[in-house]
Amino acid sequence: METVIVILQACVVIGAIVMGVRTGGIGLGLWGVVGTAILVFVFRLEPGSPPVDAFFIIIAVITASSAMQAAGGIDYLVAIASKIIQRNPARLTFVAPLVAFVFTVLSGTSNIFFALIPVIYETAYRNGQRPERALAASTVTSGLGITASPVSAAMAAYLVLMDGTGYGLPQILAVTVPAAIIACIATSFVQQRIGKNLLDDPVFLKRVEEGTVEVPAPLKAAYAAKIGGGAGAGTSSLGAPAGGEAVKVQPVEHPVPPGGATAAWIFIAGTLLVVTLGLFPSLRPAFPNDEGELVPIGMSPVIEMVMFTVALVIILVRKVKPSLVVEQPLLRAGYVAAVALFGIAWMADTFISANEETIIEPLGAMIESNPLLLAVALFLVCGLTTSQSATTNTLIPIALAAGLAPGVITAMWPSLIGVWLFPANGSQIASVETDQTGSTKLTQVPVWHSFTIPMLVSWVAVVASGLLIQLIIPA
Repeated sequence: METVIVILQACVVIGAIVMGVRTGGIGLGLWGVVGTAILVFVFRLEPGSPPVDAFFIIIAVITASSAMQAAGGIDYLVAIASKIIQRNPARLTFVAPLVAFVFTVLSGTSNIFFALIPVIYETAYRNGQRPERALAASTVTSGLGITASPVSAAMAAYLVLMDGTGYGLPQILAVTVPAAIIACIATSFVQQRIGKNLLDDPVFLKRVEEGTVEVPAPLKAAYAAKIGGGAGAGTSSLGAPAGGEAVKVQPVEHPVPPGGATAAWIFIAGTLLVVTLGLFPSLRPAFPNDEGELVPIGMSPVIEMVMFTVALVIILVRKVKPSLVVEQPLLRAGYVAAVALFGIAWMADTFISANEETIIEPLGAMIESNPLLLAVALFLVCGLTTSQSATTNTLIPIALAAGLAPGVITAMWPSLIGVWLFPANGSQIASVETDQTGSTKLTQVPVWHSFTIPMLVSWVAVVASGLLIQLIIPA
């Protein structure tokens, strides 16, 4: 009978997640709260601990990010990223993924990648490269930046869970950052060999014949020779003459509002301060614990205080109207992420706390005997929920209860790259829609698309390298 009840409770949890995904946006968190209510009022389970610290860390960071966005700081970061990408067209498949990763780390959100999509596409297309290679790789590696950023929503959730394990922000970043960089490089090497060149791609050639897209200038001579001097000769929409001679391509410009650079550097300074205080606990105020020992304050209140202060400094220095901060897309997206985390994490903690002996111990034993199951679980659950922070709060407590070493858990945590498993994310859809050559695509099989191979390569590379790196990181 007890097993049947636990199964029913599990159905409530899974059902709430499924309904939340179908509802989308804030619905994921709201369904999580409804699931919690059912567990409490129907099954009489004691309410779990709501993730208050993680919730307010997200709110603090996203407020600072939104203030930076309102002051033009995001535009400044995008302008820098665009220049880096466009200066290295020959190495685009290697440069663009690293740039997408670094700027996600700095901003704490992969939303910054949306503005880079047209830049990457135009740079690839105008230089005669297959856009899919750089676009798909960069989309995926931007997700790696989430688990390597000290100010991301997922990191906020992870820090709270790892509190007291001996694995703080310095140790986490020491594993996730180099592992992610290795994964970016590995993904680029593989992605460089994916797909046919444009002049051998039937989809692109068909679009050229239909007049949907022009042949880029560097390929015009080869295309003319391929079809015997027929269609494609002449002048392209870019104003480049036929013949394939070197063409000076006009760069894609991103105007930066006055003061955008100042806002961005204030935000970056706040991020660096968070990292510094994490690296050197002695810099944090210390207070006596129950045993009378002086203990530095935790990183949760530090991040909240620093990032809320950063938001205020940006508002005062750049004279940003507070009402503009509230209107920013980043704040809306961050609020959705915070509510999703709150609802799903509360429901998961309620279910897990009440069923440790029945569910968690057997699952823990499985993970303990085969730790790689944690990586698979993180990958699949994140793909289904499309929420890195909610997945973190659902599965990491199980791994901790199983007695898995914090270093091993941290090495597998970037398996959240599974968020790209289904084409349900804005940046995936935006990349497909932006690529007029048709090289970046979805298929009738939901899990097979242009992002599948770079996602799998990134997943294997980041976990494998993380497991090796964590061996030399002291707890």
